Amino acid sequence: MARKSTLPHRLQPMLATLTDSPFDDPNWVFEDKFDGFRMVAEIRSGRVALYSRNGKIISHAYVVVAKALEGVKADAVIDGELVAIGKDGVSHFQLLQNALRHEAKLLYCAFDLMFADGEDLRALPLLERKKRLKAVLPRHKLIAFSKHRKGSGTKFFAEAEQRHLEGIMAKRADSPYASGRRTADWLKVKTAQRQEVVIAGFTAPRRTRPFFGALVLAVREDDAWRYIGHVGTGFSHQILEELHGKLMKLKTAKSPFPAQVKDERVTTWVRPTLVAEVKFAEWTSKGELRQPVYLGLRSDKSAKDVFREKSWSRK
Repeated sequence: MARKSTLPHRLQPMLATLTDSPFDDPNWVFEDKFDGFRMVAEIRSGRVALYSRNGKIISHAYVVVAKALEGVKADAVIDGELVAIGKDGVSHFQLLQNALRHEAKLLYCAFDLMFADGEDLRALPLLERKKRLKAVLPRHKLIAFSKHRKGSGTKFFAEAEQRHLEGIMAKRADSPYASGRRTADWLKVKTAQRQEVVIAGFTAPRRTRPFFGALVLAVREDDAWRYIGHVGTGFSHQILEELHGKLMKLKTAKSPFPAQVKDERVTTWVRPTLVAEVKFAEWTSKGELRQPVYLGLRSDKSAKDVFREKSWSRK
């Protein structure tokens, strides 16, 4: 049951748990997993504020999206994902990077409604919240309602693979909205392995490549930084230049790791604050990434929250 409440400010979004395989269940619904970044929209008397997952205001960076959401037919808090659609009609995280944004169409994919016109909807079942969300969304080329399919997750996942999507979301149809919590009521199944990483340093450029050779990668483990490998592919010239400029401002003399790591002699260390995302083949027995490829920076994530993502089995 919805209850009366004032519209909150900077509500933390609900988080999903990684699971190892798709499944079929009549009590669950399945949605596309969008290859973008989380965006919470607050609409108050037609004025829109956009926030990243970690509460940073980003309205100024996406003015056209904020303008489109002015048409929402309620004072509301909406959860969704901002994506960039490429020429192939598929969302690509890389296209959201500043250097590539002009090559893509921005789209805000709305998938949940937490508050509307003085009512806290978070205790309502997911499908009821989605029904209300669809009713308040305006028709606009920059806004999409996230459709779902009931029950048949394995078929939906196979279709996602054929469409070259990042994966699917599985959500319990009667689940409440758990702000700021990672629960097993929302699951994510990926078509390829991906990991958020923190940049701990960079190596000297080699051969004809300018700026740097590879990035040194880390994740949090307990209260320390753990080395998980280097990534040297996935960079355009423009991304190399822009990223090098950011890293030079973070230079430091000391390694963040408790033990020596590969290529320290040619490494420039940086304060571990920048978060990126990579795709990779597998984890090695030493806990390092095999064949990682750089995808882009994640301005919506905090370095202190980046841990090795481990899969949870539903069985």
